[in-house]
Order: sequence, then C-alpha cells, then structure tokens
Amino acid sequence: MLVHPQFDPVALSLGPIQIHWYGLTYLVAFGLFLWLAGRRVQMPHFAQAGWTRRDVEDLLFYGVLGVVVGGRIGYALFYKPDYYLSHPLEVLMVWKGGMSFHGGLLGVIGAMAFFARQRRRAFLEVTDLIAPCVPTGLASGRIGNFINGELWGRAADPSLPWAMVFPQSGTDIPRHPSQLYQFGLEGLLLFALLWWYGRKPRRLGQVSGAFLVGYGVFRFTAEYFREPDSFLGLLALGMSMGQWLCVPMVLAGIWLLRRKLGTER
Repeated sequence: MLVHPQFDPVALSLGPIQIHWYGLTYLVAFGLFLWLAGRRVQMPHFAQAGWTRRDVEDLLFYGVLGVVVGGRIGYALFYKPDYYLSHPLEVLMVWKGGMSFHGGLLGVIGAMAFFARQRRRAFLEVTDLIAPCVPTGLASGRIGNFINGELWGRAADPSLPWAMVFPQSGTDIPRHPSQLYQFGLEGLLLFALLWWYGRKPRRLGQVSGAFLVGYGVFRFTAEYFREPDSFLGLLALGMSMGQWLCVPMVLAGIWLLRRKLGTER
C-alpha cells in the first residue's frame, strides 16, 4: 500500500516570492496550448481559412479569462451556492481555492463566442480549432491536484497495488489515486483521440462534439473512483455532481456529431 508523499506545495521560494507547483502546472498548460494550437493553425484546412499564430495568442488570452472567471463562478453556483450567497465577496478570493471544470468550460465558451464575434468567424470553427488542445491542459491540472494531495479517490481494496493513503484526507484509508486516473483518461487518452480525429477536415462542430462526448464519458467514469465533495455527497440516482454535469455535455456532443448542418472544411 502506497502513501502519498505530501509534496511541499511550494516549488520554489525567492525571498518573499513563492512559486507553487499548481501555478507551474497552469504555465505548462498554457505553453502546451500555444504549441499545439500553433500546429493546428498550420494544418491546411485552418491555414486556408486564414488562421494565424496571432489568433492563437489572442485565443489563449481570452481562454485564460474564461477559465478563471467561469471556473470560480461555476464552483460557487454548482457546489456551494448557499455559502457564497451569504458571503458574495469570497467569490473573488480565488486564492482560497475552489474551481469547477464545468464552470470553466462555460467561461471558455463565452470567451470563444466573444472572440468569434470580434473576428467574424463561426463559433464552432473556433471551438473546433481549440478542442484537441484542451486535454493536455486538463492533464497538467490533474498533476497539480495530485501534488497538492487534493481531490483524492474513494476507498479502494487494500490489495490494489496502487491503492494510496492520502494523509490530507484525515484518515489512513487506502484510496484510488483518482487524480492520476483523470490525468490518463480526460488528459492523455482524450488528447490522443481528439488529435487523431481533428487532423482531417470534419463537418463544422464535429471536433467540438467529439470533445464534449469524450470528456463527458471519461469524467463520468472517473467520478466512480473519486471521493464526492463532503458537503454534497452523492445526489439523485447515486451520482455525483460531476457526473450530473457531464450528462448535458454528452448530449450536446452527440447532437453536434449527428447534426447535418454545416459544410466540410
């Protein structure tokens, strides 16, 4: 049975300045997005549509705003609405922790819609470009979760070779390292599938639909191994909040994949 090594969350201290591992994982995520999206715009079907490296840099700027604002507001609305209604100013205190992927996704959707309107491009053209570049950022975030020893998994059979005790949980129960499951599923595997699928021209919205279905299915699966938030527990049908939020994602993705509107690019 393994024990989480309880890494120091501070990777580097320079006098009064502390650089946290979690912050570094965000930098890695942004760097990977720039590199991968830069390669995407060089693909013939995007290059012919006039996409440039400058567009990628602008997309990253808007995307970061969407992730931070949407992730924080989504956490407040989806997970602790009563608390933040009573303490509204704490929504702004991002340093206290609490971000929602699904809220961040909505924030990014809003940011990409704004970008598309500014550049007079189809919204789904924008999301088709960036969709395969997102999973590596998710993978980086899950590594940050593991280093911090947060979002640990549910109790596991002690005989499981990789079962791990997370002292941060306040117990000595062996658990699934669900952060690593999510790193592998919604990070590496989803990236590989989307990059392969998105290399060829697809009907408008299909790559975006594949992302929604893929992430929704992988996150839904991983939630069976992840400890539900203590203040929520399991909801209707024994499903977690994360699983319920994946349901509309998968349905929207299926609709995008099956719809007949749009043209080949």
